[in-house]
Amino acid sequence: MAGSAADAEQEQKRAAAAAYDYEGDARWDDYWSNVLVPPNLASRPDVVDHFKRKFYQRYVDHDLVVEPRSFTGSTQPSRPDVRSSSSSSSENARARNSGSTSRSVPPPPPPTQTDSAANPLRFDARSIHFSLNAWILVVAGLGMLPILPKHLADRACKLSLLGTIFSSGYSLYSTYGKPRAWNMPAIKAWLQSVLATKDFIHLMFSFMLFTSQLHLKIAALPVLCWALDHVARFLRRNFARSSFYRQYLEEPCLWVETNNTTLSLLSSNAEITLGFLLIISLLSWRRSIIQTFMYWQVLKLMYHAPVTSSYHQSAWANIGRIVNPYIHRYAPFLQTPISAIQRWWFR
Repeated sequence: MAGSAADAEQEQKRAAAAAYDYEGDARWDDYWSNVLVPPNLASRPDVVDHFKRKFYQRYVDHDLVVEPRSFTGSTQPSRPDVRSSSSSSSENARARNSGSTSRSVPPPPPPTQTDSAANPLRFDARSIHFSLNAWILVVAGLGMLPILPKHLADRACKLSLLGTIFSSGYSLYSTYGKPRAWNMPAIKAWLQSVLATKDFIHLMFSFMLFTSQLHLKIAALPVLCWALDHVARFLRRNFARSSFYRQYLEEPCLWVETNNTTLSLLSSNAEITLGFLLIISLLSWRRSIIQTFMYWQVLKLMYHAPVTSSYHQSAWANIGRIVNPYIHRYAPFLQTPISAIQRWWFR
């Protein structure tokens, strides 16, 4: 069951990668121009599709699994190791002359471990990102504990949202850099390249709720799911040989990875619930019409972005199956405003 769920998730990600607008992304031309492919293979659709999936994995969805392929059908032949007779004879002579001295020379020391093998948690971009998400996971978990006093839980939720702002912003900067110039055309081009990415969506979600005057504990649930997924994947990739990981963390991390679809659906339902709670909050003194409208713009982006569309569309379909019969039976006058909202939503 876990394998079939993971396969279904990867199938959805591959479909999203196939439907991605590569021609509209300015980075695709630069990426494709730097790919070294023989001319007779560059026009093959399967080769182009393979590199499109690798581009999508690198710039849009890091969780997409791309199977390695070898395009060696017409590559350059490898150069044989040819030595001239004079060089070989001179080497043999040197070997004979140094035979007596080589016995006294100690063998070379064994190669030392590289930094990456000796210390998997080195101070680089991925380690910084992991540390931020581990901190977010702890703080968000504390904020959702029912035994914690309300003022401490509210502060923990706000801190988890603030941590997600820093984490998503750092990931955006390390992956996509900054705009080429600080003018409107360059900034617009940069925004178009990051608009549908997971990091940008997480950044906007966290920023909207961090700046809100409302203290909604459910806002920490999506943050908790995102941080849990990131921490589990990082531990599985970098600490798989650790005895502590195998003894205490391997099963929880494996559970998180196999139930990634369930966590994503849970996060999507929480995000939609927050949208309706913000609408209800318009009746209170803490209302913010602009902030509520902007959050629904983020929900609209989540519905259409390839990295989150499958989960949000599934959640909205379930809501429609439950709510639509009651609207048709008890409140048919709502169909006209709902149709107008749907036209804006699907635009």
